[in-house]
Amino acid sequence: MAKCLLCGKISNAISSSIGLCIECIRAKPDDVILTIMQKHADARIMYNLPPKPPKGTGLRCTICANECVIGNGESGFCGIRRNVGGKFVSLSTPEKAPLHYYLDPHVTNCCAAWFCPAGTGSGYPKYACRKGPEYGYYNLAIFFYGCNFDCLFCQNWSHKEINASSQVTAEELLNVTLKNEKITCWCFFGGSPEPHLPFAINASRKVLESIKDGRVVRICFEWNGCGNERLVKRCGELAFISGGNIKFDLKAFDPMLSLALSGVKNDRAYENFSTLFNEFYRERRDLPVLTATTPLVSGYVDEKEVENIAKFISEHDENIPYSLLIFHPDYMMRDLTITPVSQVKKCVAAAKKYLKNVNVGNVHLLSIAPP
Repeated sequence: MAKCLLCGKISNAISSSIGLCIECIRAKPDDVILTIMQKHADARIMYNLPPKPPKGTGLRCTICANECVIGNGESGFCGIRRNVGGKFVSLSTPEKAPLHYYLDPHVTNCCAAWFCPAGTGSGYPKYACRKGPEYGYYNLAIFFYGCNFDCLFCQNWSHKEINASSQVTAEELLNVTLKNEKITCWCFFGGSPEPHLPFAINASRKVLESIKDGRVVRICFEWNGCGNERLVKRCGELAFISGGNIKFDLKAFDPMLSLALSGVKNDRAYENFSTLFNEFYRERRDLPVLTATTPLVSGYVDEKEVENIAKFISEHDENIPYSLLIFHPDYMMRDLTITPVSQVKKCVAAAKKYLKNVNVGNVHLLSIAPP
């Protein structure tokens, strides 16, 4: 149980990491913004990360939507790029990045597994190596350290421990893949790929140019979607030509709720979703290059949020796959419950008003969820 610092309401649907109820966040944006920003500043100080995207004087980074203006001796919001004596010094370049990778056996827990080639054999033989699920094959899961968001519910919050990461080269990923023909896809995630898009693009191009004719290697991205539009288009092209998929994690629709949950607004994610739809989706409708997910954060991401997101997606195509992900308490929001069954049911019904292909992810958690 936590108390809303604005209206005084006490509820188990309020997280002390935010200190505000969903009703106040939506209805009183001018009154809640200072509390929201302070909560994120408090959460980031232990990792020596800027409290918000810097906007002073210095070098402007355009890799993601934050477009930080980084002063001398400071770092960007993601912690990956610094201004040292008036020059950018980055832990991530086209040739190397802070990451770790591992083999994830198919069929993985990927958010697209319920419709993608690895999980279903769709697109065989061009995009899949067999007619059904690719059992016995692997996804090369590529986990980036650092993120352009600050999600207080993050399931992979270890990405903030940037100093503990290893530098991995594009050549290393290429060599690992060429030596193992059981690898049939790459998935960039983290953290999130946005601060590392030049590396991801370069490495992906190398592997697609190096594989033998007839070999399947799909390129996939799982991200918040708030990257530089030009780089996002290049990622979309790589996914499109390889049979891969771009997974947009549309965490909220209300701008202030996005700020409360993630430390930044996510307007660019919706813009980039539309861009990739217009560029690539219509050319490969039978094997969608786009999907969206939404984590159903208990007490915050309710049917109103989901309905607005689903409506946005349907304005592009009602057949675009959409997954609602059951939330489990983690990172700064461990004081919440697993998504209540009642919240899940309402959100599924809201999504199905607009979309034909709605999936529930992490469904096993419902066995221990509150009613």
